[in-house]
Amino acid sequence: MSNNAPASFTPPSLLLTTIGLSLATFMQVLDTTIANVALPTISGNLGVSSEQGTWVITSFAVSNAIALPLTGWLSRRFGEVKLFIWATILFVMASFLCGISTSMPELVGFRVLQGVVAGPLYPMTQTLLIAVYPPAKRGMALALLAMVTVVAPIAGPILGGWITDSYTWPWIFFINVPIGLFAAFVVRTQMAARPVTTSRQPMDYVGLITLIIGVGALQIVLDKGNDLDWFSSNFIIIGTVISVIGLAAFVIWEMTDEHPVVNLRLFGFRNFRVGTICLVLGYAGFFGINLILPQWLQTQMGYTPTYAGLAVAPIGILPVLMSPFVGRYANKFDLRILAGLAFLGIGMSCFMRSAFTSQVDFEHIALVQLFMGAGIALFFMPTLSILLSDLPPSQIADGSGLATFLRNLGGSFAASLTTWIWIRRANMHHAYLSENVNTYESTTRHALDTLGGASNQAYAQLDGMVTSQAYMMSTVDYFYMMGWLFMALILVIWMAKPPFAAKAGPGAGH
Repeated sequence: MSNNAPASFTPPSLLLTTIGLSLATFMQVLDTTIANVALPTISGNLGVSSEQGTWVITSFAVSNAIALPLTGWLSRRFGEVKLFIWATILFVMASFLCGISTSMPELVGFRVLQGVVAGPLYPMTQTLLIAVYPPAKRGMALALLAMVTVVAPIAGPILGGWITDSYTWPWIFFINVPIGLFAAFVVRTQMAARPVTTSRQPMDYVGLITLIIGVGALQIVLDKGNDLDWFSSNFIIIGTVISVIGLAAFVIWEMTDEHPVVNLRLFGFRNFRVGTICLVLGYAGFFGINLILPQWLQTQMGYTPTYAGLAVAPIGILPVLMSPFVGRYANKFDLRILAGLAFLGIGMSCFMRSAFTSQVDFEHIALVQLFMGAGIALFFMPTLSILLSDLPPSQIADGSGLATFLRNLGGSFAASLTTWIWIRRANMHHAYLSENVNTYESTTRHALDTLGGASNQAYAQLDGMVTSQAYMMSTVDYFYMMGWLFMALILVIWMAKPPFAAKAGPGAGH
């Protein structure tokens, strides 16, 4: 994408330009996690269930993923700097609208808009950073961008928790307004003199429309399925049919079109296929874990949003410290070993969490998060390098875009499925535990006596205890399942074939 304008352009201040570009990416990545800890509060304030609250996350992620493939076409049509500035300004406006929302449909609608206009931000930041830095320092620029994308998800839960506790949840969106306006102003002043070359290329409208219909319908099915009791509902059946037809038409069209919006032919390359499967499933697992943990801590363990954010945050400490070393020395090792170690570390952290009880303390939760961070530090760079390694140089930008698109989509679907599995398993455990609660049973009578005798209030407290245990058991089930998913990915990554460094050089940072 950076070929459109001469790479020799240097802005008046490289430092200011880097800050402006990085802030926009920080803001966008922050928005994927800042709402996680605020979900119980947002759901409560807008009068919806925690399952419906997840739409705040999924609506942003799915619209963001759908918008990503358009970035290349838009940058060629309007110019990279102009696209970046307009995407940032529209993101600020969408954030403000999210903050003034008064109902869940309103908030979800504005989150969709926010996700769409955020689509070009990360690829454009990456492209412009590569364009303004001299070739010898591009690796450093991409390492800095990687650092920003690692720090933002850590800052998200802490910042989200603190803002929700100290102010009100709309401020998690209002905070984007000054950051975004400053980033747009800085980049506009620094990059104004950069030469622009635009070109009119055919737009794959059929591919785009079938993608929106197929993915959009699938996301609605996943989000609404539990509320409507899945396939006993005509709405879900029709939605599934529309999604299957839309996705089938999308795949057939993209495989035959001359200028596809998403280049699916890249799956013909072995390492791209294997690496993308590992990236998507690994990221989906990572996304799901960081969604469930703060929700469980707040709804069942009595944590405030700030404390939930602080308990989850240590996951980012080791990636920040290790990223520069991983970037510099990773290619000296077989990247399958590094990725395998990443999956082993994340999987083991899941098995550690599956041993949690309702007596687990803050320190223990935070230490397991810290341990998981070592796995996250080794996950992204080796997996990305593997998936880009067997692509021709001319296809690396396409491959990077497609992998990012599928990764975001994986995160979006994981959010819906994770919440569904968690609530479904909790309901199942609640039903099973409730069968053993009756007044003829000595344990129940003893529990009622300790609560001051049989009364409606005591029965309500007893039900609360059963619900809490059911959610604890469901959380344990979920982490046990995630542990085995990551163990399976260790086997999958070994299906890739070296060499991995051959053509990955320019694209490893994507």
